[in-house]
Amino acid sequence: MAATPLLAAFDWQAAWCRQTAPFTARVLERSRHWLAQDDAAHATLAAVAADPMAAAVPLRWAGALHHLALLGHAPWAGLWPPAGADAAVGAAGPCDEAPLDAAIAAAWTHQRAHCAAALARPPQTNEVQRSAALLPGLLYVAAQTRLPIALLEIGASAGLNLWCDRYRHDPGAWAWGDPAAPLVLRSDWQGPPPPLQAGLRVASRAGCDAHPVDLAQPGEGLRLASFIWPDQPARMQRLQAAQAAAAGWQRAEGVSVQALPAARFVAQALQLPRPGQATVLMHSVVWQYIGAGEQASIASTMHAAGARATAAAPLAWLRLEPRASDGLTSLRCRLWPGGRDALLARCHPHGAHIEWLAGTPAGEAG
Repeated sequence: MAATPLLAAFDWQAAWCRQTAPFTARVLERSRHWLAQDDAAHATLAAVAADPMAAAVPLRWAGALHHLALLGHAPWAGLWPPAGADAAVGAAGPCDEAPLDAAIAAAWTHQRAHCAAALARPPQTNEVQRSAALLPGLLYVAAQTRLPIALLEIGASAGLNLWCDRYRHDPGAWAWGDPAAPLVLRSDWQGPPPPLQAGLRVASRAGCDAHPVDLAQPGEGLRLASFIWPDQPARMQRLQAAQAAAAGWQRAEGVSVQALPAARFVAQALQLPRPGQATVLMHSVVWQYIGAGEQASIASTMHAAGARATAAAPLAWLRLEPRASDGLTSLRCRLWPGGRDALLARCHPHGAHIEWLAGTPAGEAG
């Protein structure tokens, strides 16, 4: 089969994973090989989205296979890490591709409903390491406004990053948060520290998602875990610790992620100002999954609400998103009144590396 957008997306994702998640890269490479030979399977996966790269179709497929392994189903449970850890680093060599090829084909043949359900939803890694960048962003808002924060998040999935202020942050150059927190986030930090003395206080928090993950429902935490690459155990451990903590906080404080389109959630949340609080709309690696029309609606709502913002009821738009120009991830904050857009940091998409730029105007760097 000639190169297609779907096959190109698998090639790109496999190359991206090769250095940090070699088993996942191998799964994507063998899946690409299978798709190039199976016209019916290729047509089905290609129909998921017009732009398979932007819609992360390869990661949807990889998540479907990992979910089968996490559920304990054979043969996937015996091939995927941790049980298949030796195979994950390629120790068996290329002659051992047959079991993996057979597992990929078997998922399509015998677990079609499971695969279809996974392909229908974008990945929801809810990567909690992104809180390592989001928390400094909230510190920036708190320092600029000197007000408690009403935190809103779109694409919140299970809501793990809504609690970014409850985790301990210790990148080495500085530390912030309760030393007894259930999760410690570490990152490769460059630049000056964020405004640690800002007096950050989150007065309220709410989130939405097109398909929220309810951690109180059996099996939902495992489905969320399926999007973590199986050969990255540290990410899995962070996710499990954050899930346990967030589930307790959500129960105690009555916080839930609403099943709403992002534009409707934002419009409802910004109907009235919050005097004495800084309202912050936050999102991380979700913008690409929102259609152009809904993106325009959210932007229109934000700018209209920004025009009404005052020093006593400011509004901030905190975005941790890949740049359209080159895919590099940046943390930006637009703050009203005034509407100044600042580039706060350049980041690894999972928050492993953060270069803090201390609020460089967005037009001066990036």
